[in-house]
Amino acid sequence: MALTRPNDYLHAVPKKPTAGLPTREQILDFIATSDVPAGKREIARAFGLSAQEKIALKARLKDMADEGLIDSAPGRAFHRMGGLPKVTVLRIVDVDDGGNVWAEPERWEADTPSPRIRVRERSRRGALAVGERILARTEEAGQGWIAHPMKVLQRSAEQIIGVLRADGDRLFLQSVDKKERRDWAVSDAGEARAGDLVLAEMAGRPPRITARVVQRLGDPFAPRSFSLIAIHKLGIPDVFSEDALAEAERVARQPLGDGREDLTHLPIVAIDPADARDHDDAVWAAPDDDSGNDGGWKAIVAIADVSFYVRPDTAIDREARRRGNSVYFPDRVVPMLPEVLSADVCSLKAGEDRAALACHLQVTKAGALASWRFTRATVRLAANIAYEDAQAAIDAPTAANPGRRWDAALIETALAPLWDCWRALAAARDKREPLALDLPERRVQLDEKGRIMSVAPRERLDAHRLIEDYMIAANVAAAKALEAKKAPVMYRVHEPPAREKLMALKDYLATFGVPFALGQVIRPATFNHILERVGDAEFRPEIMEQVLRTQTQAYYAPANHGHFGLSLGSYAHFTSPIRRYADLMVHRALVSAYALGPGGLKGDEDFERAGETISALERRAMEAERDTIDRYVAAFLSERVGELVEARITGVASFGFFATVEGVGGDGLMPVRDLGSEYFRYDEGARQLIGEHSGDRYAQGQRIALRLAEANPVSGALRFELPEGRYASPTGRQNGSSRPPRVLKRRGRPANIRHQGGKR
Repeated sequence: MALTRPNDYLHAVPKKPTAGLPTREQILDFIATSDVPAGKREIARAFGLSAQEKIALKARLKDMADEGLIDSAPGRAFHRMGGLPKVTVLRIVDVDDGGNVWAEPERWEADTPSPRIRVRERSRRGALAVGERILARTEEAGQGWIAHPMKVLQRSAEQIIGVLRADGDRLFLQSVDKKERRDWAVSDAGEARAGDLVLAEMAGRPPRITARVVQRLGDPFAPRSFSLIAIHKLGIPDVFSEDALAEAERVARQPLGDGREDLTHLPIVAIDPADARDHDDAVWAAPDDDSGNDGGWKAIVAIADVSFYVRPDTAIDREARRRGNSVYFPDRVVPMLPEVLSADVCSLKAGEDRAALACHLQVTKAGALASWRFTRATVRLAANIAYEDAQAAIDAPTAANPGRRWDAALIETALAPLWDCWRALAAARDKREPLALDLPERRVQLDEKGRIMSVAPRERLDAHRLIEDYMIAANVAAAKALEAKKAPVMYRVHEPPAREKLMALKDYLATFGVPFALGQVIRPATFNHILERVGDAEFRPEIMEQVLRTQTQAYYAPANHGHFGLSLGSYAHFTSPIRRYADLMVHRALVSAYALGPGGLKGDEDFERAGETISALERRAMEAERDTIDRYVAAFLSERVGELVEARITGVASFGFFATVEGVGGDGLMPVRDLGSEYFRYDEGARQLIGEHSGDRYAQGQRIALRLAEANPVSGALRFELPEGRYASPTGRQNGSSRPPRVLKRRGRPANIRHQGGKR
């Protein structure tokens, strides 16, 4: 009977290879001790095998693989089953608080759990991030494995999400990436068929690259497929390990602990979106009559005490750090924490005793923060209220209240004081003049079966601003409280715009006749004053979008460089530990600095490295959410293909312009080759295309009627055409000329393009 465990052969293995066909024990020993990947050729050379013995070796290696003794790695090198190849591809799965990088094999087919491998980085420059792939040399060290990186592999080269299409008797893969124009021949479709959404691996070398289907994902047009595409495309972890789930169930049952401040008697309320899946924060305010703060307020921002349940270096913590944040889609949420914590025990719910980290604030009559303190507390919310209901209760407290959406008594005890205190906070905010960009957020509304009902801008209410200002106050207090203790802080950093972007903004504003002096000190108010000068002009949305593009991207770091957009010197995220790992780190720092009990920092956390990692994961989540919205918008518009739509030009390039459908969103391309037979000059500074003879201009911000030619829900891409038989001027008038035939390209550029004002 064949043995199935490699160790059964290790009781008598020779130290060195001997001549002749090697035994199973000798092969296993050679594979384990070889300094290079051990393929059939290396084994044959080491044992000095003849041609006939090489044939026998091939058969023996096959038998050993069938018996579960060895496995082969890419490149035909062998390794002991349950072990690792000498050189293999690893995927980075974790960067812990100590800066240690951990990886797992990209390919693992053994019955035993996949090993976690510590990666020894040669330099801090170009630090590895979660999700990256590396080619590495591996070695056993004690009871574990160590990897030495040899090369960082391109993510785009590993796998691709796409839809299979048939062309005769052959299958091709169309990528879901709107930037990818190529199709790939499919070498192995498995059980997938034409029309299926699949995950495929790319193989071969240019120009003969083929796709091999590794997983069938289902119907690409099913309601829940749009978010699934983003999850797979970007490698977002959406399944918790069994260890993390079991641990979450266990810690969820633990008592809240002693020494908590009892706040259950206060009418604390949570105000959230109507479809909120978790509730991190709740608020309370009342006049401050006891401390001599004449006309001021006392307020509490109660935040879910996640650090009490999620301790450092536990299975739940490793999963949370690997995800970095929750990812929200119209049809689902991929949570940072297991559901028993994120949607239940840690979520602040009305009528339930919950563990909270409470930020106690004293707010002056002018809205300044006079003092703050932090305690661990027990809260019992008086209500969970939707933004719209809270706003309606304040605007018309005596109006009809169908379904008792709000408690009349709660208005007096909770909502009215919250609004009064907020007016002071709002006045202080207006005084410091943060960046005021009120860009609409698209909201995709689905029915109970996940089908799209509408896509429209989300309404912005005072109730939204109220919660935002309380959260900002608590975040400032958290940063300053940690600074006072000289404790580590994970700041939310937003640096001022770079000069290059300011110069580009100056040139852009000049095309609208709006002056912008670069010699002044740039503050958020500088941009607000630009918008004030623009007023209610038709191009105001375009100016706001360009001001937004001028800003730097916010990130997490332990070094404080302030928050430019909010006009604040010290700012840290504290208010959403259920869905952001950065907030959990701030909670742990507060627990340690103020001796609030268990669940504090370990003491050796690398905040710099953690900040880099969670900033990258935040960008990944934003990309996933944005791409999914684009797919829903394309699906919504697919029923209007062939119709004329009101669009607005959002970007201009030498090859054409991009436009978005007014009131809905989604970006699509209008190729320059379809604008007419005349030459169009591309003015890079003014960001417009100019007809050389007609003078027609197509510039960013202009509104135009276009025909929707294509709306692809799988990629999220739109494509526009001009109204049939005509071409449109940017003023909206129609030129009666017949639409010209497609123009051939010369030297990689459409023949009817000339550049102006920029490098080619």
